[in-house]
Amino acid sequence: MSQSDEGELLWQPSATRIGNSGLTAYRAWLNREAGVSFDDYDALWRWSIENPALFWESIWRCYDIAPGQEYTAVLGSNGMPGARWFPGAQLNFAEYLLRQGDRGDPARVAVFAESESVACSTLSWEELRLHVVRLASYLRDAGIGPGDRVVAYLPMSCEAVVAMLACISVGAVWSCCSPDFGAKSVIERFEQIQPKLIIAIAHYRYNQKDFKRSREMSDILAAIPSLGELIYLPWGDRKSPLPPVMPASCRLTTWQDALEANAASYDSFAFETLPFEHPLWIMYSSGTTGAPKGIVHSQGGALLEYVKYAWLHDDMGPEQVKFFVTTTGWTMFNILVGGMMAGAAIVLYDGHPASPDESRLWDMADRYKATYFGASPSYVNALVQAGYSPRIHHDLASIKTIALTGSPSSRDTFRWFYQHVHDDLHTISMSGGTDISSAFIAGAVELPVYAGEIQCACLGVDVAVFDDSGGELRSGEDGELVIRQPMPSMPIFFWNDDDGSRYRASYFEEYPGIWRHGDLVRRSSRGGFVISGRSDATLNRSGVRIGTAEIYRAVESIEGIEDSLIVNIELPDAQFFMPLFVVMENGVELDEPLVRKIAATLSSECSPRHVPDKVYAIAEVPYTLTGKKLEVPVKKLFLGTPADKAMNAGAMANPQAMEFFVDFARSLQGGLQS
Repeated sequence: MSQSDEGELLWQPSATRIGNSGLTAYRAWLNREAGVSFDDYDALWRWSIENPALFWESIWRCYDIAPGQEYTAVLGSNGMPGARWFPGAQLNFAEYLLRQGDRGDPARVAVFAESESVACSTLSWEELRLHVVRLASYLRDAGIGPGDRVVAYLPMSCEAVVAMLACISVGAVWSCCSPDFGAKSVIERFEQIQPKLIIAIAHYRYNQKDFKRSREMSDILAAIPSLGELIYLPWGDRKSPLPPVMPASCRLTTWQDALEANAASYDSFAFETLPFEHPLWIMYSSGTTGAPKGIVHSQGGALLEYVKYAWLHDDMGPEQVKFFVTTTGWTMFNILVGGMMAGAAIVLYDGHPASPDESRLWDMADRYKATYFGASPSYVNALVQAGYSPRIHHDLASIKTIALTGSPSSRDTFRWFYQHVHDDLHTISMSGGTDISSAFIAGAVELPVYAGEIQCACLGVDVAVFDDSGGELRSGEDGELVIRQPMPSMPIFFWNDDDGSRYRASYFEEYPGIWRHGDLVRRSSRGGFVISGRSDATLNRSGVRIGTAEIYRAVESIEGIEDSLIVNIELPDAQFFMPLFVVMENGVELDEPLVRKIAATLSSECSPRHVPDKVYAIAEVPYTLTGKKLEVPVKKLFLGTPADKAMNAGAMANPQAMEFFVDFARSLQGGLQS
């Protein structure tokens, strides 16, 4: 390993790895079919953003997106927002995905699934196709058609994949929440879109504890009168009661009865062919400070993006097995399913990642011979705290790619995988998310890996870093992550945003005509990226912008500190106040020597400006249901926003954690800072 000015070189791909990659095969296709060739990734990326129509048409043609379909243009309108892609083309996301079973033996496994609640299960490509078309036939017979909304309250499972693809097969619009969402959070999301049918469970197990959801299901059904049918999936305790109250207008069907109601076959089923821009699914913003926004993606946009991302960034293929730890309520579930666009198998897990112990996920990776393993940096931190090293207990030679997302990844997190899995790993981090259900910046297998650094801008994504006035920053300076040209998977609209004002305000208010994503980022001299945190949570000390992620990386590396949260506010006397809140490991106290160590660590590893004004011990850091720290709601509380306006408890994983900050805010408003 060697040291660079911006990061430690951890890995370089072998000539064999590069030669066998999807990127190499795609470049060969470009050379053969389009007469263009590129010496390196940067040259290919520049061509993709300088010629967006040529690039996206090459993805369409190379991967045979919709055989026989014609379109009037690749990019009919290129403004943002409002770009129109492939007008005139007709396709179906689910039909294309299921077609990938033809890339190998249809009897091979497509989905592996494990759960704390039920026995392990698998679906071959043949079985997946059959289950999808039979459920889709039931939906069609039940009157579900193009544009209707179908919602789900399901865990990570084979059934969740089947339900999603069946819904899409008939042209309905899919939306899903995971069962850890409370009834209020589910209702806030689903009542906006007036669904006709829901597929749900009423019980699950997590961390070896049982959670009944019968009452939540009753509340959901009562609150959304548009729901005409519940398809009930027994889960966990198969004697668990059905929802105790079923509205008279809502029919009840079991999952098995729905599958057995129609003897449809894959070969005879007619998938609904739809315009490229037809709504595919509705995802939601976090909703931590208000009603969640319904983010609508298109059939063609998600399809094209997932094909590109699977083959060219995740390096998927029919021999690969993709395993990412997530829930159905997070966009990573959709992205995980997107790996199947290259014929890869996927691994699903429903439960606590360390139940019954830290070996759970690694045992699965070993047994299913996962080639791709994805998790959040917080999961790695938990393994570090537990002193767990998976390479001691498991054969993990099959793993070729490590993916990290959910929060910025530290250099130590990168290093951990090389020390505790093995040393031949393509380790990638990424930034993107629910807004595009993909990434703007991520990995490419032919590039080296540097600790803590995202390798590159994704193909077809015109990434730049702007200062506050809209000037481009080249390298070494923190700025706003922006996208200067449209990409197909940008949302087509927000639900119930008829004039588009909420959409424009979310992405285009700061820099008209340019997408501002909300990440604070800086380029490295190599063209990679380092995420400093969310720009709306940026710490501003005397005009100097500081990303929260670099503070967390430094503070949480200190022995005895388990977690942390920091905000910076301007008090009425125009003085800045930057408190740091830390969660201590069991048996460790926050004393004066430790406070001095925090200050010294931040001063040396970051700068004196990064040193907090005060440090407070807390029981836990508040998180969203998707694992993000609630910096902005805490800051709003401290600035005097009433608690019911600053946060939405239903969108939080641990709303009790906010009680400390509500009390702390009162003391601030009273002029107290200790």
